[in-house]
Amino acid sequence: MTTLVVAPEYGYTVAVAAASIVLVTYFGARVGSYRKIAKVPLPFLYADAGECKEDPKKYIFNCYQRVHQNTLEGFSSYLLTLMVVGLKHPVTAASLGSVWCVGRVLYYIGYTSGQPAKRNIGALGHIGDIGLLGMMCKMGYDMIFSA
Repeated sequence: MTTLVVAPEYGYTVAVAAASIVLVTYFGARVGSYRKIAKVPLPFLYADAGECKEDPKKYIFNCYQRVHQNTLEGFSSYLLTLMVVGLKHPVTAASLGSVWCVGRVLYYIGYTSGQPAKRNIGALGHIGDIGLLGMMCKMGYDMIFSA
């Protein structure tokens, strides 16, 4: 049996998790704001490709929406790995989570510029999520085979 003792430094992990949630919420709010500007009615997630050729605002709206959707696609696994790894390695987890956040911001800036290829600078954030996943796998391995 293992006893779990949560270090005070876990607060860093919790703070990064909170910042991550604020970031994702901000992305969603920007989609909502730009939806009005581009006049893309609900319940449509994206403007039609034909409309985007005629109206650049609709194209930019699609870029905002894609950033938000892409972020949500990996958010639950990122957040889970952040919180689990933080139990044993709180400062490292918080650092990797911060890298993920910076990567998401760079992805957002690049994608919403209207030139989606500029999103690639955000790949830096994968250092964070892949690092967390690797550490979580190692923690699981150690827990199983340390007995």
